[in-house]
Amino acid sequence: MEAESGPRELEGSLQLRHVDAGSCNGCEVEIASAFGPVYDAERFGARLVASPRHADGLLVTGVVTRNMAMPLLKTLEATPRPRLVIAVGDCARNCGAFRDGYGVVGAVADVVPVDVEVPGCPPDPAAILDALRSVTRR
Repeated sequence: MEAESGPRELEGSLQLRHVDAGSCNGCEVEIASAFGPVYDAERFGARLVASPRHADGLLVTGVVTRNMAMPLLKTLEATPRPRLVIAVGDCARNCGAFRDGYGVVGAVADVVPVDVEVPGCPPDPAAILDALRSVTRR
């Protein structure tokens, strides 16, 4: 985790909409582990939700591809304020191995403001939990 946590209004409970902006799915496997029974992110107040309208923020993985730049922007617009964006994995942070790819617009921060970054390719579930806990303060 390399950025400041989001708004203090989100302490205690955090509902997140996951957006795969162009991932290889390595990060998704680790997110599934972070929310699974071993790491159990929900015990720290974080939960994945199906709609951005019910979310406090976005959990974004992968580089942002040409096909996903507009859907990512629209998903963020549909998320009520206060909200935050968590960029998960090296691709989301700096394009990782896909830098300079023909279909790549850029990292998540090149398209939407990012509040928290989780390094790794893929990041360890414990690192994802640390990022979530930095926001929930639990």
